[in-house]
Amino acid sequence: MDFGLCLPNFPSGASPEGIESAADIAAGLGLSTVWTTDHVLAPTDSADDYGHIYEAILTLAWIGARQPSLKLATSVIVVPQRNAVLLAKELATLDALSGGRVIAGVGVGWSQDEFANLGAADRFSVRGAYLDETIRLWRHLWSGSTDPFQGRFHQFDDFAFGPLPDQGAALPIVVGGRAEAALRRAGSVADGYHSSAIGPARYAQNVSVIRSAAEAAGRPMPWLSARVRVRFAKPTDASYAMQGTPELIAEEIRAFAALGVTHLALWFETTDPAQLERDLTRFVREVVPLV
Repeated sequence: MDFGLCLPNFPSGASPEGIESAADIAAGLGLSTVWTTDHVLAPTDSADDYGHIYEAILTLAWIGARQPSLKLATSVIVVPQRNAVLLAKELATLDALSGGRVIAGVGVGWSQDEFANLGAADRFSVRGAYLDETIRLWRHLWSGSTDPFQGRFHQFDDFAFGPLPDQGAALPIVVGGRAEAALRRAGSVADGYHSSAIGPARYAQNVSVIRSAAEAAGRPMPWLSARVRVRFAKPTDASYAMQGTPELIAEEIRAFAALGVTHLALWFETTDPAQLERDLTRFVREVVPLV
């Protein structure tokens, strides 16, 4: 199993010092990837979680310049809230500047109010179609093709696009989400799937949908990853987490691995650098050897 870290680019308490320290710790302990969370202008009922959040791509650019060993991933960026061509440019630029280290984790979003706050209210009801087209558009631009692009939301035939990503059109696109449409999208058009807040039992159900969609599209099964909370505390009935003793956490990791999951993005629910260092160090020293 490969491990990454969800950077504390949110919530209240997030700071440049804390984000940089988290990346330092991740690199020092041999993790492969750092992931950023995405919101832009959340409504007040989500303010406790997302009212204070450093922008996902800019944060990765800042960290990427400081930590050359880490892959840079979004968990996940809400594509339909944004201009797809501008996103293509931002991700291509980050990949070119970082030497090919970007993973584009994408999703459709869930907050209709945030779409409205960003002037994209009319896109909320067609956000799945917008993401489907965006994936096709990105691969078109990133391939270096100069052929016209004709889609429902984007049409252009006179354009020049550069720089290309170091990874070209193979820059990994990883779809997140729990809805059946998201799972089918992961299987039919994406390079990977990235879950959030679900355990192995629910993940197993998702895998069958993803595999069926991949087979129907004549594509290989995408690689599988999961964003998981980690709590070294007495198990609770709260939202899903790998929690409890190192042995219990390792058991959960083995269950994910048995489903074909190859990467876990760890979220320790703290913006405090000292606490994060204690928890991540304990995870690497006490949990990983048991997997």
